[in-house]
Amino acid sequence: MAWDTERTKGLLLSAATTEFCARGLAGARIDRIAAEAGVNKERIYQYFGNKNALFDAVIVTALTNLMDEVPIEGSGPEAMADYAGRLFDHHQVDATAPRLLFWEGLERGADVVGLPKRMANCASKVNSTIAALPGISREDAGDLLITIVSLCDSAPVLPALDGLMAGDNPGRTERRRAAVVRTVRLMAAALAAEAAATEPATA
Repeated sequence: MAWDTERTKGLLLSAATTEFCARGLAGARIDRIAAEAGVNKERIYQYFGNKNALFDAVIVTALTNLMDEVPIEGSGPEAMADYAGRLFDHHQVDATAPRLLFWEGLERGADVVGLPKRMANCASKVNSTIAALPGISREDAGDLLITIVSLCDSAPVLPALDGLMAGDNPGRTERRRAAVVRTVRLMAAALAAEAAATEPATA
């Protein structure tokens, strides 16, 4: 029977995602990934090259999927607030992307993996933000997006800090979500107002 290469790659990516999310790049082990996938570890080297390249593939796949699952929809500050709320909700159910990004930042700093693909994804997200808030600059759109990502990604990754600062009361997650949405709505409205104020007057 012919070897199903794509299925094997999928099994390895799934197992590697679990391993990297739990242990990061340095703590992950090829042997554990191969055993979890039920695949000979030589397939990892054959398909991905090494552990670093496998981490690259995992994080690019996770972020590409996230782009498709949580798009920016609509226009105006409310659209960006809605996007932040949906991203927050997504991460409460699946914290894969936040965990991978935190590990990446801790272990690699500014060394970005999958650079061309990541740049294209980020540029697409910036363009969607500008479409939602016409007139704002690319830099302002980028600042808004990194604010949203920081607020939403930190929620599932820093639960202890959240509890220490805000308490662990019933309804805490809903209150945190409301705070994120409110913050993004205010920031988006401020950026839109600044952009409108700097538009040249028409005759």
